[in-house]
Amino acid sequence: MLRKLCLFLSLLVPTLALAEKSAPVKNVVMSATDLVKMAGDLVYAGEYTKAQDILFKMPQTNSLPIEIERWYLLAQIEQKKGNVDEAIKIYRKILDDQPDLAKIRYELAICYMEKHQWYRADYHLRLAMAGSDIPPEIKQRMMYLRYIVRQNKRWNIWFNFGAAPDTNVNQATGGKECVITDIYGNMACRNLPEPERAVGYNFLLGGNYEFKLSDSWRWKSDANIYTNIYDKHDFDDLYLSASTGPRYVWERGDIWLAGVANRRWYGWDRYNWALGGKLDVNYDWTRKLSSGLLFRIMDNKFDEYGQYMDGQTYTTMPHVSYSIDSTTYIVLRGTLEHETAKYDAYANNKYGFSVGIGSELGYGFHVYLEPNFLWTRYQGDRIYIKDNVPVLGKEHDFLQRYSLSLSNNKFDFWGFVPTITVSYTNKDSNIHTREYEKISAEFTFQQRF
Repeated sequence: MLRKLCLFLSLLVPTLALAEKSAPVKNVVMSATDLVKMAGDLVYAGEYTKAQDILFKMPQTNSLPIEIERWYLLAQIEQKKGNVDEAIKIYRKILDDQPDLAKIRYELAICYMEKHQWYRADYHLRLAMAGSDIPPEIKQRMMYLRYIVRQNKRWNIWFNFGAAPDTNVNQATGGKECVITDIYGNMACRNLPEPERAVGYNFLLGGNYEFKLSDSWRWKSDANIYTNIYDKHDFDDLYLSASTGPRYVWERGDIWLAGVANRRWYGWDRYNWALGGKLDVNYDWTRKLSSGLLFRIMDNKFDEYGQYMDGQTYTTMPHVSYSIDSTTYIVLRGTLEHETAKYDAYANNKYGFSVGIGSELGYGFHVYLEPNFLWTRYQGDRIYIKDNVPVLGKEHDFLQRYSLSLSNNKFDFWGFVPTITVSYTNKDSNIHTREYEKISAEFTFQQRF
């Protein structure tokens, strides 16, 4: 009997040991779930120190939902304790790896509102509202928060700089152009300018400020300076612009009427200046759909070619934005422009549109793709060469441009991220010398949203 008992115990002990080794695997996952729930209850009760202690000491799991909830609670603790910058870092860390979490994007927007970074808050609110994991009552609240953002956009500063290699900076077609000079078929030829490669360094600095007159009325002013400096300085470009005027804000939109002034230098020579005005209207139709319209009238004066090119420009630019979900958006832009000139050969009508698609991807990447198409019809005749014979006719152009921008939010330097933009441009025309194609690339640091 004793021998049978000893044999039974010898078989039982390894079984119990094996059970002890396998049981904790289940308990770790279950205990992590329980610990996160406990920490959440403590956060709700205001016991932030205890909750934080649990979240830091709990074992790390392979469960992504549990880890996201843990970091979300840590961000909530920092936010409720007033450490908004720390909360922003945690929310961004989560979104860099899981950009489709509308709930996290909403909380990040709230933090930006607390920091009075209204433009960043607006960007994340618009994406968050398109998320499928947001309850209807929160979406309704976000519509109101967007109104608060619109009311409080007091100032903003933007600053970009970088390098921009260009394969055809002079927009030349190259080759040879010939014309028949007499009845015997003799020809005179000339070499056309060849495309020139250059490397440019661009710089953009701008900002705006709104002086609040009342809850709905304010006075808005902005200014920009943009320059492209190439290793071949004949193509350097410097452009200054400023505008100021009253702006009215209501729950779903805003309207801004402003005077505008522009000044441009090309190749470090005075090129032109312009004075005029603009009307800028924006409206939110739904939580996903927004639209706007910019109408501008400018009186143009050219420093060297005023006797030919002085005139007015009338521009209408509608745009529609649609948030597909909490990571992806689409922007449709249109252009209608009429430009007058003293010499009809420079007067023209432009019609164009672009379709931009942007998306927040995993691992912190953001991508933006935009094809752009523009037709130009000149109103006056000019002499040009066609089939080796001088012809009198109107110029017709078609320009297409395709650009792709890529950035990564994990490479954040004082709120700016490196961005690479590659573009291909092709211009067709009934006048051969006006055609060209080129590839350009820009490496810039842009404000992170």
